[in-house]
Amino acid sequence: MKDRKAYFVVMLLASTLLGSLGQLLFKIGVDSAAVYMIAAYVALGVVAYSAATLLYLYILGRAHLSWAYGFVGFSYIFTVILAFLVLGEAVGLERWVGVFAIAAGTALISLS
Repeated sequence: MKDRKAYFVVMLLASTLLGSLGQLLFKIGVDSAAVYMIAAYVALGVVAYSAATLLYLYILGRAHLSWAYGFVGFSYIFTVILAFLVLGEAVGLERWVGVFAIAAGTALISLS
């Protein structure tokens, strides 16, 4: 049972990371000056979001919703980190504290 839970955790992390990647691609796309770049990045974002959704649906068919949904918090964490690293967005101390609070709460949910 423990191996199965670890597998679900990895799948949920992959799903939330793909969703965050989709957000990043959407942002890059809409900030692009060329129409073909907008279309390309938005299309890649849709692919990432679709893959995230399929993984999430797979997990929902096999795990408790109340447990799986707690991992959605990771999407915020991943998105802030990607925005900081890839887009160079400024992230203030308050936001980092919030990210760590979300991470702690999500970790507690995963232990239940």
